[in-house]
Amino acid sequence: MQHAELERNATATLPPMGWGQTLLLFGAAGLLMLAATHGLIPWLSAATGLEPVVFWFLVGGFGVFLPVVLVGGFLLRSEPGHLRPLWSERLRFRRMNRGDWAWGMGALVVIGALSGAVQGGVTWLLGTFDTHPPFMAFEPVGPGRYWILAAWLPFWLLNILGEEFVWRGVLLPRQEATLGHRAWMAHAAGWTLFHIAFGWQMVLMLLPILIILPWVVQKRGNSWIGVLIHAGLNGPGFIAVAFGLA
Repeated sequence: MQHAELERNATATLPPMGWGQTLLLFGAAGLLMLAATHGLIPWLSAATGLEPVVFWFLVGGFGVFLPVVLVGGFLLRSEPGHLRPLWSERLRFRRMNRGDWAWGMGALVVIGALSGAVQGGVTWLLGTFDTHPPFMAFEPVGPGRYWILAAWLPFWLLNILGEEFVWRGVLLPRQEATLGHRAWMAHAAGWTLFHIAFGWQMVLMLLPILIILPWVVQKRGNSWIGVLIHAGLNGPGFIAVAFGLA
């Protein structure tokens, strides 16, 4: 109880981030994502004849996620250096204990089940459910095409670690400083806004992770749980698509 109280006091000294700042920051990142995925990537694919996924790795990585990471670093450097060590106390990347693992693995199961239920429900209602954004389109991996997996891996690491560093490490504690135990709600709304470019069907299927992940990370106060959940769903999902299984 004493540790939790000390952590709340430390978080309260961070620069505040309420609903307006949250939506502004996530919205700006979402507009960058929209411009990349609905403008630059289709244009480059049409101009070169290469599959859109190639430019998703390049433009998404260097044109979206890297700038987001740089903004996160700028925000972090602008703070007073009172929360040290930086990695474990300020960003809350702490060693996972049994409770953290239990919550993280449990969240993976629940999110997977809910996402599957959403997909099944929409398919039943509409007869179809498109979870493959056109800017990620590519033919399944096979002989001579395993380079796609090699190109995907560094992009995947930047995507997962970059988002978790900025969203959960830098921003979520600031939101808690302003919004308290309701911070995860603003965070989930902002993270959903960031994914608007993926289309309504994909966003609908992503809602379980967009809501549950911030809630669990805030509840446990450990950013590694976000990495576990995010990577545990994103990675196998791409592998399934790459081999034509989804």
